[in-house]
Amino acid sequence: MCVRDAAASGRALLLAELDDYAPFDEREREMTEQLRAFVAAHDDCFERTMSAGHVTGSAWVVERSLRRALLMHHRKLERWLQFGGHADGDSDVRRVALREAREESGLENIVLAREAIYDIDVHPIPARGGEPAHLHYDVRFACFADPKETLHPNAEAHALAWVELARIEDVKIDDSVRRLARKTETLCS
Repeated sequence: MCVRDAAASGRALLLAELDDYAPFDEREREMTEQLRAFVAAHDDCFERTMSAGHVTGSAWVVERSLRRALLMHHRKLERWLQFGGHADGDSDVRRVALREAREESGLENIVLAREAIYDIDVHPIPARGGEPAHLHYDVRFACFADPKETLHPNAEAHALAWVELARIEDVKIDDSVRRLARKTETLCS
């Protein structure tokens, strides 16, 4: 299968999954509609060169007990976030999420908690250097990891930490991470 066919197939699969996805709240429903419209309108939605925005993949990493989440303190954004990043042409957003989580944490044994999309977020990225301001259309997946495995943060992180979900407000997070944390109990259902 050529790259163009793979991207078209990936777009079709993502659109079908978005049709089946049940957003957590009204804000996430709006972002899901934004993502759906963006993917439907742009053949190159997985490419970083799409200057208006692009699809990204993220991983919400928790321990199997669901008591703690692994967060990274992002060097550029100066806040605690889930792992994730650019698809760089890869239309398999699950693979992107797992790749980014493994690269950013140094953990090798991160696995999907479930196959289904866990969360959708659309957020602005400020202009930086020669890159204009744009949107990240983030498709997020819940993942499990073992907190006993040694962490090896990459250059994007100031630090990594297992954070108790009951105390997640003690660290600097944004509303999307709050939503990820609130959804964690649904992993049991």
